[in-house]
Amino acid sequence: MPNNDIAWLTEPHTQAFFMQFPLPLAMVGRDGSVKQLNHCFNETMKSSCLASAPLQKLLQKSGGEFSDAISVRCEESATNLLVRAVSVGDNTIMVLQKSIEDERSADLASLQHRVHELEETNLLDRQTGAWNRLHFDRVIGIEMGRSLRYHQPVSLILLDLDHFKWINDGHGRAKGDAVLRELVKLLNASIRTSDILFRWAGEEFAILATCSSFRGAGILAEILRNKVAARDFGAVGPVTISLGVAEYVSGESEEDWTKRADAALFAAKEGGRNRVVVDEHDSSEPSTTVAEGMLHLSWHESYNCGQPVIDWEHQGLFDLGNALMNALFTQDEKPEEFSLALENLLTAMLQHFADEEAILAKLNYDGLEAHVDAHAQLVERAFQLRDSAIVGKVPMGEVIDFLVNEMVARHFLKMDRQFHHLFAI
Repeated sequence: MPNNDIAWLTEPHTQAFFMQFPLPLAMVGRDGSVKQLNHCFNETMKSSCLASAPLQKLLQKSGGEFSDAISVRCEESATNLLVRAVSVGDNTIMVLQKSIEDERSADLASLQHRVHELEETNLLDRQTGAWNRLHFDRVIGIEMGRSLRYHQPVSLILLDLDHFKWINDGHGRAKGDAVLRELVKLLNASIRTSDILFRWAGEEFAILATCSSFRGAGILAEILRNKVAARDFGAVGPVTISLGVAEYVSGESEEDWTKRADAALFAAKEGGRNRVVVDEHDSSEPSTTVAEGMLHLSWHESYNCGQPVIDWEHQGLFDLGNALMNALFTQDEKPEEFSLALENLLTAMLQHFADEEAILAKLNYDGLEAHVDAHAQLVERAFQLRDSAIVGKVPMGEVIDFLVNEMVARHFLKMDRQFHHLFAI
């Protein structure tokens, strides 16, 4: 289930904490919509249990501290559940227990502490739900360091809502604020779970596209531009965005990097708006298969098929595969980072396979059935690796074989090439 609309949950360590929490957790919106279920919930509960009337009442009453446990009858499984709730922004986290014996006060205290940390640090932009500039300042140094350490690209996308003053003046500030919130929802639904969206200033936003070169981030920016232009914003009518893209160059300062992205955005606006401008500077490091003793998947332009969504998602999977291999080498010391990297790859795979199958179906691709079967086999193998990670250490050879041989060599570079002719100019 996607979690892109829950800004705080996209922070890697928080996401890992939530997903691996030892009791069933459900993130639910004030309207009762299910936003996120953790692994323990998926393995032991049924989502239909969240539809009961007492739980819906609990949503309206929950506050910043855990409520007292209430007993709820889950008709689907004919069992009684003890449920506690705590608010996080506009959402509610519910902790479900099958009996009082499941009570884990230390774990609940840890969860409450994490909620307090998130609220007290005030890292969310309350108006839109995106991360704020303070959080950007905390994260950007980490991403720059990771890029240098692991030889992975990271790009910054700055985007501006075109003619926003006209929207406010012509339709009122309330409608303008609604447009910003809708824009954030659309952007969060369109980026990967590893990418991070921030409110930069006013109607300007920033996206840190992790493990993405300026080429991959440029493709993402163009996808976002098209999606915004195609969205119906109701009474306000159509809106557009301008975007500037810059990849981090090894050794440059944060200020220099953001200045290049800002200059690209300025060029996009000066060039007529509703367009993408990419600063084509990179670290100019040679493409290798081994970096500081670590295996590395290297993307090559010849791998592109010519379909923007497929090509961008393929590059993203290469990048997430590299992130997984980097985490593989520290699996003993930081098992939670490996689990999160594997979860990010699996989530991206599921999204990509669905998108690719839909695109090929529209073109009546003859090999679609075999392609869908191949996707299912890759997903099954990825789930096997995840199951192994849950109970213990995953053998290094299995991960490398999955990424290098199964995903890249046999699927991307062999099976996928069979449909490249569909997009030939």
